Amino acid sequence: MGLRAGTTRWTAALGATALLALGAPAAAHADTAPAYRTDLRILVIDDGGPSVAAITAELTTEGIPFTEFNIYDHNRPTVDAAYLTGTAPDGGVEARFQGVVLPAANALGTDSAEATALSAYEQAYNVRQIDASSYPQPSNGLNWPQNPGYLGALDGMTAQVTPAGTAAAFGYLKGSIPFEDNNPSVTESYGFLSTPLSGLATGAAFTPLVQLPIPGSTAQGSLVGDYHHDGHDELVVTFAYNQYQRQWRLLSRGMVDWLTQGVHLGFARNYLSVQVQDVLQTDNRWNTTLKCTSGDVNCTPVPGSADATPIRMTAADVDYAQQWEAANNLTLDLVYDGSGSDAVAAATGSADPLAAQFTAAAASFRWVNGSYGHPYLGCVQNTAVVPWACSTDASGAVQWVGQSDIASAVQTNTAWAQAKGLPVNTGELVTGQYSGLALAPQQPQDNPALAPALTALGVTALGSNGAAESGSRAVGSATTVPGHPLDLFHNVATAAGETDEYNWTYTSTAQGGSGACTNSTTSTCLAAPLDTGTGFQSTIVPGVAAIALQQVLSADPGPLVLHQAGLTEDRIAYPVLNQVISGYQALYDAGAPAVNLRLADLAAQQREQAAWRAALAAGSVTAYQVGGTVTVTAPAGVQVPVTAPTGSVQLQPAGTAATPAGTAYAGELSGWLLPAAGDSAVTVQLPAPAAPQSVAPTLRTAGQARSPHAATAGTAATVRAQVPASVARPVPLGPGDRTRVSAAAR
Repeated sequence: MGLRAGTTRWTAALGATALLALGAPAAAHADTAPAYRTDLRILVIDDGGPSVAAITAELTTEGIPFTEFNIYDHNRPTVDAAYLTGTAPDGGVEARFQGVVLPAANALGTDSAEATALSAYEQAYNVRQIDASSYPQPSNGLNWPQNPGYLGALDGMTAQVTPAGTAAAFGYLKGSIPFEDNNPSVTESYGFLSTPLSGLATGAAFTPLVQLPIPGSTAQGSLVGDYHHDGHDELVVTFAYNQYQRQWRLLSRGMVDWLTQGVHLGFARNYLSVQVQDVLQTDNRWNTTLKCTSGDVNCTPVPGSADATPIRMTAADVDYAQQWEAANNLTLDLVYDGSGSDAVAAATGSADPLAAQFTAAAASFRWVNGSYGHPYLGCVQNTAVVPWACSTDASGAVQWVGQSDIASAVQTNTAWAQAKGLPVNTGELVTGQYSGLALAPQQPQDNPALAPALTALGVTALGSNGAAESGSRAVGSATTVPGHPLDLFHNVATAAGETDEYNWTYTSTAQGGSGACTNSTTSTCLAAPLDTGTGFQSTIVPGVAAIALQQVLSADPGPLVLHQAGLTEDRIAYPVLNQVISGYQALYDAGAPAVNLRLADLAAQQREQAAWRAALAAGSVTAYQVGGTVTVTAPAGVQVPVTAPTGSVQLQPAGTAATPAGTAYAGELSGWLLPAAGDSAVTVQLPAPAAPQSVAPTLRTAGQARSPHAATAGTAATVRAQVPASVARPVPLGPGDRTRVSAAAR
């Protein structure tokens, strides 16, 4: 994105008195002003509300350093020149923050000493400010939200990125910003729509970046706008949001890029990897009569009935999967277990046609070791009790599956794949049922033999259950990659079967369900059973797809997970995946695709993020910008995530050509960088800014009015947005939305 003409970091026309107040050398003109250093860090002044929390969550996800304190904390620092600036090691001025986040435009008080100091700092060092959720009023460049205007719920409405918004920071979007409406009885989004104020002071302007038609009017109301005044810029946001909502997920990247003017530490992508488990195995089928899985305790189907027939992919399903991959430019990750194929060959006395078809199409898929025989690799299970428990010895100590048994299951499966010509990556592993890892409540800790087994086997990427543990962690030599299961049952392969089990799971006893929802009033339960003939397509597909799409939008590297049963018979997984893909493509420009990586690459991404976050937490990262040069030092071996405008390059040793500072994504460059050979720091040269078209306004001195409108607005200028408490809690997208159910309960 371009920088505002006349206000680049390395040019400013500043008043001498105000510069001295901020600790900068006195200078009358930009061409004689010495360079200053701007630290690549965000100042976040919090109020405990969901909107600021959403911004800090985005900063954390991307890996952007920030300093945060609560505005109501009596022990918080005072926002003044001494806090905002310092002396750099070379004796020059250090501007300590490259951007500022406030809960609302007047959070520090209208024309208070702190507000005056912050405004002076932002103008002097070309620092932008986000007003996380503000009430429209003249003091922030907007008319009061009336005649025309709107105050109320935004549920189900669709906002639009303006041409200015596309040019400024939101060019990675197609343009539409749909606001969620997951539960008609709950207000999920709330905001204020108003028009830009006319007659702004000379040099001031309000530019809507995201707007929405004002109900009952032909006018457009601003939701996100750039208010340029007094020599600096504020991003005025006039709706409330939380970090889980789709509208926020769509805008979060652009808001951060606007704040940092496209130059910041951190790295972000949206990911879409699809992991199919139990390939070559069979799955027992849901019994629609007995309401249980055939073969389970007290669930014996009639011999020869459809319920008694196990579910397994066919050769035709392999062909379909190839065609689907080609049509969607996406490669499936197949977690295979060769014992399923060997069992078929032994039972029939002939080669397994499914394995033969997969061998012929081996290069079309990514193959992941699922361990041979689907063994449970945690504690030794006592299945004589329901539910099962970990077996113990005479002293009461838990009995564990040994390291040699773990190694055997992995190595046997690897050898099977290699014999069939399947290109398996020996560094990847997804154990059956994620076994070996902790499993609450029966096995609250990892199998102690798992970590040494993984190290001995050279496993670096280990699939884990994202529903049980959301964070990645190290287990021996491996990094876990939490997967996110689609809410499609592993024991069904037809739309009718899926709907029947869905009804059983998500309706009350009186409605014929299991009873899990009898006393529930949340949207994770169905209001009434679905029609088994139409319910799958009308309700289940869009609901499951919405949850999966939300996961893709979260910038989480974890894959979507389903079972092989979803790719056969009615092939019920494909309609869901199709809606995820089409939904994403309707929202994002082609320059910001959902990245399709294999498990090993996802684990590498998790390791890089973990190392970077640890370095930030330890305070061992120094990053700053002087003019058009960014310099970052980090501990040896820690890769530095950098996001910068297109055309930015990483400087190399003398005589060596500079290299691009990352790869293209969302209209900018971003990547994980290491220092060039012989260097101790990563050095990035930014492209030259556009030539200034006007001189930046002279910095006002202390005591001057922040805006001509602040003086006329009176006490009304301190009005703060009041929003329903329900906006702070994420409303689940529907049954199976475990992430939001968990977040809402906190």
